[in-house]
Amino acid sequence: MKNVEMNLEGEILTIKVDISKEYGPSSSGKTIIIASTEGNVSIPSREEVKVGLNVYKKK
Repeated sequence: MKNVEMNLEGEILTIKVDISKEYGPSSSGKTIIIASTEGNVSIPSREEVKVGLNVYKKK
């Protein structure tokens, strides 16, 4: 994962992303990647629940 922090408290999932960071252009080159789970990932302590996240901005 790039710039993604997940925290599970009870049944509440909190996702933190620092939007001041950049990780370069997307594969298409149309956007700048800010954060990504780089596919679907399990949330902490709950392997059956998945998250897929991409945060980006226009170039």
